[in-house]
Formats: sequence, structure tokens, C-alpha cells
Amino acid sequence: MPSVAEGVKLGIQECQHQFRGRRWNCTTIDDSLAIFGPVLDKGRKLRNWTKRRQAREQGSTPPAATRESAFVHAIASAGVAFAVTRSCAEGTSTICGCDSHHKGPPGEGWKWGGCSEDADFGVLVSREFADARENRPDARSAMNKHNNEAGRTTILDHMHLKCKCHGLSGSCEVKTCWWAQPDFRAIGDFLKDKYDSASEMVVEKHRESRGWVETLRAKYALFKPPTERDLVYYENSPNFCEPNPETGSFGTRDRTCNVTSHGIDGCDLLCCGRGHNTRTEKRKEKCHCIFHWCCYVSCQECIRIYDVHTCK
Repeated sequence: MPSVAEGVKLGIQECQHQFRGRRWNCTTIDDSLAIFGPVLDKGRKLRNWTKRRQAREQGSTPPAATRESAFVHAIASAGVAFAVTRSCAEGTSTICGCDSHHKGPPGEGWKWGGCSEDADFGVLVSREFADARENRPDARSAMNKHNNEAGRTTILDHMHLKCKCHGLSGSCEVKTCWWAQPDFRAIGDFLKDKYDSASEMVVEKHRESRGWVETLRAKYALFKPPTERDLVYYENSPNFCEPNPETGSFGTRDRTCNVTSHGIDGCDLLCCGRGHNTRTEKRKEKCHCIFHWCCYVSCQECIRIYDVHTCK
């Protein structure tokens, strides 16, 4: 469970990095680990709205079935799989270890060695954790399960061989290789691309023996249907410009913007046309650093002045 919690935190942190310059910046309501719970519910009345809004940096929480929610589920599920897999390889968990299944015939000049990371086990734990509550016959559960699996599949798709050379005088007569996960930033970058190209779906209802069941169908038949590696959603996103407890939006007031950018992080777009305020800040920074042989660095402390621009 510590690895599961660490994985959810990792997913949230990566989400906040990927969306740091957007109107929705992946700020959670109460900074809890309930990323698969009420924090994603659209239409839920947020308790202590004013208190939480003042306590948190300006940001927003994604409604239930938007592409933002799709990304959160995918990155959090991937984070759990990643953290559990890494924990197993590091030996911090007693119920798992290295992957011994990748023992096919080695290539010329290399052999299996080290500790191959058991991503299949990490994915299994993530599936048990993240999908446990998605057992309802409705569109919301179908969407969440699909996006959870898309995040986990990204981990498996990005596994790669890492090798270490062995030999006299730095030669590489023999290479020892093992399977390893990528840096989690690569997972975040990949899923961010999937967010940008997420597939819009429509909800269909049909009766089965257990009652009415909701399923998802691609909205546009002329487009290529989504695969298990794509993100899906069926509700349009709000613009996240103004605070709205109905949609979970905190708005963008007081958010720091980039006055020189013409992109979404620029003051024009991020501030939704309301304009921005400018103030100066004094910051202490290390400067005039000198390397002394051997072996330390000495620095002076400088005061530098910066202009900070925030949305009105």
C-alpha cells in the first residue's frame, strides 16, 4: 500500500507538471489521495468551498467525464503500476521481486543479468486498486476503466532494455541487459499527447439480463475508432476561467502567467481576457560561484528583482 500511495502521488505530480501552464492545472480539491473518488465527480456540491479555495493555489478539478478526467485516471493508474514495479525491483516489498520471465535466447555479445522490472505485476496491482470501484453498468465506469487501462498499457509499451558493459579497460566484450521502465516523465509526455487527441464518445443504453447497461461508442464514425491505448471522454470541458462549484473549477484569478507568451500560458489566454496585474519580487539567489581545487564550490548571495504577472 505505501507503493500504491506513492504511485498516486507520482501521477498527481506529473499531471500538475504537464498542465502547469493551462487554465486547468490539475490542482486537487483537498490534496488527498482520493484521486479515484469524489474529487472527480461533476455536479457534486463542494463542501467548505470558500475555505478550500483560499487554502489552495488557484486551479481546477476535472468534471467526471471530460478529457481532463480521462488524463487524471490514466496518469494515476500508470503511476501506481510504475511505483509498485519499482518497489519490487528495489526489494522494498516482500511479495514480489525481479521479473524472471524474460529469459529468451540472448543476442550475440550480451546476456541476461541485473534485475528486470516486473511491470506485469505492477499493472496487476494497479488494476486491482484503480478498477475496484468501477463495477457499475454505466458510462462513467466504462470510461474510467478504459482510461485506467490505457495508462497501464503505456507502462508496458515503454519497457526497454538497459545494458551494462563488462570487460578489461572499459571494453564491452560482454553486455549484461535487463528490462527497465522508462523515466516517468516519458509516460507523462506520451499520455499528454493522448489527452490532446482523446476520442469523444456518445453513451448508448441497452437492456441486458441484469438491467439497463450503458456503453460507449465513438461519436464520429468517419474518424478512426479509439484503441485500448487512446483516452476517451463524453462530456465537454468547461473553460475553467471562472470559479464554479458545479463543475469543480477554481478559475484562473491570481494565477501566474507568462507575459511574453502567445500560448495558453500567456496572460491573454490564461487570464481569459480579464487582464493581469504586475508586481516586483526580490529573491535571494546564489551567484558568482567559484570551483576550488579540490573539491568544493563557494558562492555569494545576490538579491535579484523579478516582475511577476498574475491574472486579474
